[in-house]
Amino acid sequence: MKWNLRWAAANRGIWRPSELMPVFEEVGFTPSLSKVSALWSGTPVTVRLEDLDLICAALDCTVGDLLVAEPVARRTPAVQGEELAKAAGELPRPVPRRPGGAGRPRSLPPN
Repeated sequence: MKWNLRWAAANRGIWRPSELMPVFEEVGFTPSLSKVSALWSGTPVTVRLEDLDLICAALDCTVGDLLVAEPVARRTPAVQGEELAKAAGELPRPVPRRPGGAGRPRSLPPN
């Protein structure tokens, strides 16, 4: 998903995050300036649905204007099959190594 807050704001003539604050307050959305700056400058990992609804109301846009679907990079079939086998536990597990090397006696600790 591509976060398009700047584009939606630009369609309303808003060019800075500080200009969003009064627009958000008109609809009862009162985030801190740091939260608005974070929403403005990057793609949020999560957005509360209530906040998303208020942002859309403030900018007179739809969720589709704020969140634009981007094509997902396809994986090759070999990689998918390997991941499925790994998830099912079908791939051989590595043999744990013994401390001190294979077949060699351990040295004695210093006195």
